[in-house]
Amino acid sequence: MNAFSPKRFNTTGPCVPEEHYMLPVLPRLPAVEDMIEGKSYFILHAPRQSGKTTFLDFLTDNINNSGEMYALSCSLATLRGVINEDKAIDRVFSQINEAMLSSSIDAIKQRADTYRSLPGMESPDRKIKRVLNQLCQDLDRDLVVFFDESDLLTGPGLLLFLAQIRDGYMARYKRGNRFPRSLALVGVRDIRDYIASEHPESTGEHLASPFNIVAERMTLANFTQEEIGRLYGQHTEATGQVFEDGAVERAWRWSEGQPWLANALARQIVEVKLKDDRSAKITAFTVDEAAETLIKRRDTHIDSLLERLKEPRVKNVMESVLTGTLADVSPDNDDSRYCRDLGLLALTDEKLLRPSNPIYKEVIIRTLTDQIEKFIPKTPINVWTDGQTLFLSGLLEEFQKFWRKTMDARAKRLSQLEVIRHDEANHAIILFSFLQRALNSGATIHHEYAEGRGAVDLCAIYNGREYLVEVKLEGAEPLEHSLAQLSGYLDTAGEKEGWLVIFDREQNKPLDDRFYIKKEQFNNKIIHIFGC
Repeated sequence: MNAFSPKRFNTTGPCVPEEHYMLPVLPRLPAVEDMIEGKSYFILHAPRQSGKTTFLDFLTDNINNSGEMYALSCSLATLRGVINEDKAIDRVFSQINEAMLSSSIDAIKQRADTYRSLPGMESPDRKIKRVLNQLCQDLDRDLVVFFDESDLLTGPGLLLFLAQIRDGYMARYKRGNRFPRSLALVGVRDIRDYIASEHPESTGEHLASPFNIVAERMTLANFTQEEIGRLYGQHTEATGQVFEDGAVERAWRWSEGQPWLANALARQIVEVKLKDDRSAKITAFTVDEAAETLIKRRDTHIDSLLERLKEPRVKNVMESVLTGTLADVSPDNDDSRYCRDLGLLALTDEKLLRPSNPIYKEVIIRTLTDQIEKFIPKTPINVWTDGQTLFLSGLLEEFQKFWRKTMDARAKRLSQLEVIRHDEANHAIILFSFLQRALNSGATIHHEYAEGRGAVDLCAIYNGREYLVEVKLEGAEPLEHSLAQLSGYLDTAGEKEGWLVIFDREQNKPLDDRFYIKKEQFNNKIIHIFGC
């Protein structure tokens, strides 16, 4: 079996227990043990493919093997799109019954299919409370219940479900009543945020939801760099194949510890790139190549995230992140939290929105540029490279000609595309698309997000060198400021040469005044300026 095959590095998150290619699960969320021990009801939410289901499977087995209590993990994945509350409650009951049938505990499995005729089961507003009450009474130990993908239960069905959980919780210590000692609602979204947004009328004193009974809400943390090193170290120990220190650091930098991405990078390197050649050392450069492959390939997990970009609420937030106009959106409003819950965005140390990791960042911007590239002519790659150097000035001069030649037709076409509203980001995306198409497979192009700086930057990487491009609008700020900003980026990158592209939106200005090329010396840097 391959070391990074799906049986070890599961596509749903961190590695599954089989053959022990995984990190310890509970340290990723130590508070959950305290919640269960304290008989608390809680919410666990984390982005897709972050390991929630694997975590629940491990936790359920751990509890059932403890000899102290029982655990039941019930998936509500089949509730997607079920709006009718009666059908929703019937489906929840069916899923509880399915979970009982597949339980490793005989005392639970034997009671599957036995509760359908209980008194009160014909009533949707009592059905879930009744079956959990009876199951808890029939067992000789306390029961812990996990409802996985609980955020797929929406609308009136969700409120009816939560009302029964609340009622069961409040009455669980009264004579003749039993109910789970601890219960968790697990999903991508925090259900309380969902209800506050979709059902504001339900946020009062008698809220029929976990809002007023849940002890805490928690989220699974991403892997740290050290944990990725330990994860990859298990492969080294088993096969002898070495991940160099720089490779581990680069894998963390690309994925920022997102479990699916950390595993996918390793699979891409070991199984695809190196074809299971255990003698080959894995370097930082190998990881960079794997990351670029994942970005271009856009596996199912990534594609499912990109579908969200079609939603207006997601697109609006992404516009602000792209252009640095973060004053347009609060990181704490519902749309921003929704993007964060999906795993598309995270917060900087300064509490500003940013893409959650560099791989998602690149995929998002390239998705936005896909619809533009079809309008851009493809030029031969070898015109702009010689194997050692990228002739970026020549390529930008070619872009300048394209921009001038297609002004009228381009304006009409792009207005139909409706990429994003902000002019500066629109111009940068078109330039990005041009470079991407001209240099496809010849160089790597990255779009640098603004994150509050009000700037849009591009970076071409070729033969280990970074070619930094700053995009500005004419009149938006003094030239001196733009030169200083680009000079600072060049200092950070250790480069002496940069490019500044200034777009002029003044339609009545003579074209010769709009389109120009000049060179400036600034802080011992050479900066090439292209007017468009």
